[in-house]
Amino acid sequence: MDLRIFTEPQQGASYDTLLTVAKATEDLGFDAFFRSDHYLSMGSSDGLPGPTDAWITLAGLARETKRIRLGTLMTAGTFRLPGVLAIQVAQVDQMSGGRVELGLGAGWFEEEHRAYGIPFPKEKFARLEEQLAIVTGLWSTETGKNFSHDGRYYQLQDSPALPKPAQRKLPVLIGGHGATRTPRLAARYADEFNIPFASLEDTKRQFGRVRAAAEEAGRSPDDLVYSNALVVCVGRDDAEVARRAAAIGREVDELKANGLAGSPAEVVDKLGHYAAAGSSRVYLQVLDLDDLDHLELISSQVQPQLG
Repeated sequence: MDLRIFTEPQQGASYDTLLTVAKATEDLGFDAFFRSDHYLSMGSSDGLPGPTDAWITLAGLARETKRIRLGTLMTAGTFRLPGVLAIQVAQVDQMSGGRVELGLGAGWFEEEHRAYGIPFPKEKFARLEEQLAIVTGLWSTETGKNFSHDGRYYQLQDSPALPKPAQRKLPVLIGGHGATRTPRLAARYADEFNIPFASLEDTKRQFGRVRAAAEEAGRSPDDLVYSNALVVCVGRDDAEVARRAAAIGREVDELKANGLAGSPAEVVDKLGHYAAAGSSRVYLQVLDLDDLDHLELISSQVQPQLG
């Protein structure tokens, strides 16, 4: 099972903090560094020193790291025009030497849109479907040929469809809990399907829906990677677990019920259950970005037991 580090910088993190965590992610042998795409803090956090842009951050990290994959869970479709997004992501992929992955979602946090003057359209999911068609269409158009799209929400005419990503096929992630439209989109466009903050039962159910949708679309279900995103809180003993839970404003029992919390052995055991449910990759939501010892503990005592 691949372990990836997943951060929520809108809760309060500078670029320098993210760079430190990304370098630790690389040095400690994790597979990837991902971040959310939000401009407003949630809950009781004051969000200081303020938001960082997801793709500007990843562009910087692309030049400061060498091995790890870089991406978003999830880029908000409401934030960027799809043609512009395709250019941005392709450029960052070139800057990284081909290590970028795009998680793309519809966008959901209305309050941050109001706070920064970003339109929050009613028909977000239908827009997302067009965005996926445009972004993947621009990248897959043969060099020297043009791409056009005449949709309800977006129109592109004779685009040169440049630049191209460094990767021949830049991985696209789609995720969520939707029972019908989300699996259908994943079957058509995704290289990976991610379900965030889900129980084992919900994970099995949603993976089954995606696999069925892939078969219906004439695609092998095994073509997709299936992954989870789960909050992580690991400690060498109960006191360390409790200290880390308190630092992120959570209760230990709640974290154990809804995430990956406890001793390394407890976390390895729970990861095994998610693997049995069909997950081959887990994004560890790390909420205290100053606690690099937490990452070291996971690297040294959890990761080696996963095979």
